[in-house]
Amino acid sequence: MFDNGNNLRMHLNSRTHRGANVSCPFCQRAFTSASGVSHHLEAGSCPNARCVNRESIFHTLRQRDRNGIITNNLLEWHGETWSTENAWNGHTYQCYLCRRGFTATGDLDRHLKSPAHMQEIYHCPNKVRCGSQFKTLAGMFNHLESESCGFIKFSGVQSNVGGILAGNQRMIGFS
Repeated sequence: MFDNGNNLRMHLNSRTHRGANVSCPFCQRAFTSASGVSHHLEAGSCPNARCVNRESIFHTLRQRDRNGIITNNLLEWHGETWSTENAWNGHTYQCYLCRRGFTATGDLDRHLKSPAHMQEIYHCPNKVRCGSQFKTLAGMFNHLESESCGFIKFSGVQSNVGGILAGNQRMIGFS
């Protein structure tokens, strides 16, 4: 039993019913959704593509998405930020952006490397009806998979993700 139609739709689109049919283009690991494989790549988790991460994916997609269908046209790009010993405040390693404290520089680095303080570099391709912005490609795919703005069906996102990650310009517009 589900409280509402969206919860039922999300269940029907889960691994339980869909399986893992979306493969990483580098290591062939199977994922349930486009957002899953995107997160895998943006986090730099693919053992066969260690140099692929959020920044490299954005740069590649931005070059191919000249009309800004899914990528934001940024005046400048602020890449990753790393901690230094200067972050120590006497008690914790403190994020200079949000003041959150961490027990080790590695923890602070993971926080700084996460999308927590990063720019929104993607937007929903449904610009007319939806103004949603995203820090990660996985976030944008998750939005589209939810079908909340009615731009595309869950299955349409899954069938187009391979072409988008491969840089197929037609796929970027979900044609």
